[in-house]
Amino acid sequence: MNNLTKNLFNFLQPKNELENQGEFAENHPYIPEELWIKCPVCKNVILSSDLMDNHKVCPKCNYHFRIAARQRIEMTIDEGTFIEADADMNSTNKIDFPDYDKKLKSAKLSSGENESVITGVGEILGEKTVIAVMNSQFMMGSMGTVTGEKITRAFEYATANRLPIVIFTVSGGARMQEGILSLMQMAKTSGAAKRHSDAGLLYITVLTDPTTGGVTASFAMEGDIILSEPHALIAFAGPRVIEQTIRQKLPKDFQSAEFLLDKGFIDAVVQREDMKAALAKLIRLHSTAVNEEVETDECV
Repeated sequence: MNNLTKNLFNFLQPKNELENQGEFAENHPYIPEELWIKCPVCKNVILSSDLMDNHKVCPKCNYHFRIAARQRIEMTIDEGTFIEADADMNSTNKIDFPDYDKKLKSAKLSSGENESVITGVGEILGEKTVIAVMNSQFMMGSMGTVTGEKITRAFEYATANRLPIVIFTVSGGARMQEGILSLMQMAKTSGAAKRHSDAGLLYITVLTDPTTGGVTASFAMEGDIILSEPHALIAFAGPRVIEQTIRQKLPKDFQSAEFLLDKGFIDAVVQREDMKAALAKLIRLHSTAVNEEVETDECV
């Protein structure tokens, strides 16, 4: 290509994206990426606003997208009733684990939260309840010392004030950057759950995708009633780890919420849009039963 041809070629090239749209732009309007989301399961393209209106559930295949903890609280707790507890608690690098300080800083920036769980008290369709919601956006909901402390305090507040407690779980397990201090939270939270149970109070867990590791091995599976969102992965160790250990192929949908429901490990699989009503109904039924029992004891 000589210089004259090269200059003519460069002159004819579009100077920006708008010049290059032509007839294609007339038939295919430009849609900014932030306005739509592709479902990772069925590949259906959904308008972001439609997805939010549908509680972040794919209308085609029922895939439940992961949601932030505060979105979960907005969907579950009556507007204007939520009071957050221990919001200023922060994890620190107690054992000088390499780069943990950087990971904590990054997790805070990306999630906008101080820790992997938000706790507080509010009302679910008028029923006063303590609630704890784990956050996958903060180090995949891993359980460190502050996570365990906040959940333990939530149990203790519920016990002292004779309130039910609802915990939404999502976690990759214990936080390895805190070593044995993280593993201690399994026993700590379980002890608090037991004291709450001994007081005759209701504890409901809602398992969301994924709930694994030390969280599954402690408070996640200790609820009086255990609910789950559809298709959530619920496990201690992941399926690949188990297959490599036992050298056997696992059953289809092994460790899914539906599989565990069939085997009796959980009580019900509930659609996200129905979760608030289901929780309120269960809390109301338990409150009624407790009140009737108290009245019977007084009559005797």
